Formats: sequence, structure tokens, C-alpha cells
Amino acid sequence: MAPSKLNSIFGDASVSGSQPENGLVDFNSEKAVQELLQQPPVQGIDDHLIEFSEALRTVAKALRRASEGKASAQAEAAEWKRKYELERARSLRLERKDFCNFVGACGTRDFGDMMHASTELLIFLEKLSSGEHNGDCSAENLANEPMMCMEARKQSERCCGKHGIFSHEVLHNGEIGSDNEVVNNKFMRKASFKLSWWCKGEKSDQHKHDIVSFERGNITTAERSSKQISLKWESHPQTVLILTKPNSTSVRILCAEMVRWLREQKKMEIFVEPRVKVELMTESSYFDFVQTWKDEKETLLLHTNVDLVVTLGGDGTVLWAASLFKGPVPPVIPFSLGSLGFMTPFRILHFYEVEQYRECLDSILRGPFSITLRHRLQCHVIRDAAKSEYESEGPVLVLNEVTIDRGISSFLTNLECYCDSSFVTCVQGDGLILSTTSGSTAYSLAAGGSMVHPQVPGILFTPICPHSLSFRPLILPEHVTLRVQVPFNSRGHAWASFDGKDRKQLAPGDALVVSMAPCPVPTACQVDSTSDFLRSIHEGLHWNLRKTQSFDGPRDL
Repeated sequence: MAPSKLNSIFGDASVSGSQPENGLVDFNSEKAVQELLQQPPVQGIDDHLIEFSEALRTVAKALRRASEGKASAQAEAAEWKRKYELERARSLRLERKDFCNFVGACGTRDFGDMMHASTELLIFLEKLSSGEHNGDCSAENLANEPMMCMEARKQSERCCGKHGIFSHEVLHNGEIGSDNEVVNNKFMRKASFKLSWWCKGEKSDQHKHDIVSFERGNITTAERSSKQISLKWESHPQTVLILTKPNSTSVRILCAEMVRWLREQKKMEIFVEPRVKVELMTESSYFDFVQTWKDEKETLLLHTNVDLVVTLGGDGTVLWAASLFKGPVPPVIPFSLGSLGFMTPFRILHFYEVEQYRECLDSILRGPFSITLRHRLQCHVIRDAAKSEYESEGPVLVLNEVTIDRGISSFLTNLECYCDSSFVTCVQGDGLILSTTSGSTAYSLAAGGSMVHPQVPGILFTPICPHSLSFRPLILPEHVTLRVQVPFNSRGHAWASFDGKDRKQLAPGDALVVSMAPCPVPTACQVDSTSDFLRSIHEGLHWNLRKTQSFDGPRDL
């Protein structure tokens, strides 16, 4: 405010009270205060106060915008730093792992010979570049010396071999020795398998990768196809984990019969949940051989002991099976005994028809069989009070979706969404669904999202009752990282739920970071992934079911 306006408010220096050198009235004098109060009010004082308050509001808004911009910039910088550190750690881990697998596959003697040949080759190249060969660089010598390089290459090819999809890359399968034998680990021998592209007809070329051509300045693709993944056992599976739907008498009877058959006919080791172990022991002491786990620490080691997983229930049982494995997941054979089954292609109509599951398990144990790699999402909750991106809650893995909603609040959710470093939108509505393609037939479908083939790599971005007619769902690529943040000016809190459970409250300033998890869930197919998917939407949703148009009517001439 200008000094002239202040003088007009408080008057000039003619106040009869004492006045110090700084020009301000000395209000310590009671006489000066009384004289000031007796003066008539200056006209225009209300206008000056209103102008002053509006100026303060403008400043407050500018400061709030600056603080929000700073918080957003800090969050983006922290996210980039976290992604860089995670990618760096992942690269180092993969390099270390590949080197260990390479050494283990080669054997000590072969690896030593190859390293010796590589060392001699490096010495030869160094001498050649420095001119120390003098007169020995004859054609014969130059032709013989590179044989060391060829020998090293042969050693490498013999040790590594050629595979379709490396099982340790996709499913982190057990280690394989030089003679394709499974290395005994600390717990028990784990079955080995190999993944490969599969198609109908051995002479078909649909298994080839897309070939991109740049001839004559034109970009064209050839041999594009939908690839089906097949699993072939390299050693016989010996351990099976059976997971069941709770509170079902028919499932409990079928589980007991299946455990008995797998033990007596297939000589397999059986793992069950602690709850199922108690139920089996209550029925008969015969099931004393059945194994289980005691705490979460033993649960984390399940993937090192179990060769395959059998689920008896519906899609909820498959979700429960996936939640038990925080890292690699063994192949899952899902039997449909629930009310709805988009991920359970193997049907058992009646629990007493044992031949149905026996034929199916026989075929699976023999192999090969088709599988669907169902991708999962990994979620981190980062609180506003966190000092760095590493101070996060999680990761939480979901097979269907993660949902951010308004909970019990009557206000619209206000969510700021970012895709990598790009701002996507601000969601104003009941919430947001981030779904996998396997979860496209679940909550996302009910909210208006599209149905997507489960092997299509992507993340579904589906709003829940948005307050905008133009807000349509999106499908984003698999490699992006999504960040959903509750802004500081939000009227209420938000709630995040993971596959329908484990709800977490998100206060203003909190963020949820979602990306694709590295370890998928491999589920067995009855036919193949496409046939099973189409069958599930036809039978489960009665997709596009209507009466056929009558043929006797008006026709085109």
C-alpha cells in the first residue's frame, strides 16, 4: 500500500500526542490514543481495506500455485531418480545372473579353456596394433591366430545353447547344468522346463518374429502373427501346490480325492494351505504326508519348491494363488468350480466325476501344453512425508486391477495423473481403475472399459463415473510408469484397493505409482489363449447374444 494511503488512514503528524523520530505516533501515551479515537473517520478507509485484502488473496493464490508446482516438480524428479536406480539395479542383477548361469552351464574346464583362448586373442590383437609382430605377420600366422576366437565362440555356443524363450528370463525356472540336468537346490529338486513359440502346423512360419523392412525408403512388416507360448517339461514335475476355494463341501471332497490320486498314482509331493492341512487331517490321518508352510518367510520360498499350482475354485482362487508369489510364479492349472471363470478354462461339472481332472492333469504332466502369460501390475504408495522415493509402501502386486476411489466421501475425487513425464489428465469423478488386460473383463468392463485379449501387453486406464462426457477409457503401452497423485487442494481423501482388498488411504500429497511387474502369472490353456478367451466371454458374458434375423423379409433386388 502506498505511503500516502497510510497517511490518509492514520492522519498526518498533527496529532497532539508525542511523536518519536521515526514519524510514528507514540501509542504508549493514553492522551494520544484518546485524541486519535476522537478524530472523525477518514472517508475511503473501507475501500482501502478491501483493496488490501484482495491484494493479499492474490498473493496467497500465487504462493499456493508456486508450492504446488514445486511439489509436482520434486515428485517428477524423484520418480525419475527411482526409475533410474531400479533399472540400474535390475541391469546389474541380470548381468550377474547371466554370468553365473554361463559359468555353471560351461563347467569349470570348458570355461577355463574359453577364457584362455580369449586371453590369447586379446594378446594377439594388442601385439598387432602396436607393431610387435615384426616379420611374423605372415599370411599363415594371421590365418592361424584367429582360430582362438573361433574356439571361444564354439565354447560359448556349446555352453549357452539355443532356446525359444529362456525360462529363467520369463519365469525364473531352476538352473540347468551342462548335460541339461537339474541342479539340486537347498530344498528339493525342482522340475525344469522350456518355453517356445508354438503354432498350428509344424511347417507353418507363424512362430517367426515380425520382420521390419526399410527397402527403398518404405517401412513394411512381414510375417506378423499372434504368437502362442508352449511349455515343455525337461524333467518330470515332482511337487504340486493345491489351492482351494474355502467353505465349499464339494471342493473339499474333490481336493482330498485329488491329493490321494497324485500321491498314489503320480508319486508327487503335495503342498496345501495350513487351513486345508487341518481339514485333511481332521478327515483322516492318512494325509500326514501333506506339507504346508508356517509363516510368511516360508511362503516367499514357495516358488523354489513348487513345480506347478492347481487351483480348485473360480477366478478369485486364481487371484489368491497369484498373491502368494511375490516373485516368479510356477505354471498354474486353474479348474473352474466357481460361479464365473474367465481365467479357469478347465471345467469340472460335478465333483464326483474324477475322470475329468485326471485326464487333464495327465496331459499337463506329460506336456507340452499352451500357456497364457498374464501380466501383473506392481504398485507403490509414496506418502507426502516421505523424504525420498525409496520410502514407499509396497510393492503390492495385482493380477486384475488397482482402484482409486472416493471411499465414503461425498465429494468428487480429484486425481492428477502422469504417464512417465507427461501429464495425462485430472480425474474428477468417482475414481479411476488401472487394470491389466487379464482384468479387462472385471471391474474395468463394468465401468465402460474395453475387453482386451490377456496376452496383449498394456495397461487399461478407465475412469469411474467421470463428470465429463468426453472422458473415454485409454489403453497405454506396457513399458510406461503411471503416477496418480492426490493434489493438495483436494476436498477429501482417496482410497486405493488392490484386487478388491488391502485398502489404503491416500491423503493430499500422497501418490500411487504403478508399472508392469517383471514376473507374469503363467496359466495353462485348454486349447490356446485365443480360443479360451473367446469361449470365456461367450459363456460368461453371453457376448453379442441375440436372435438371428429372419430370412423371410424384404431383400435387396
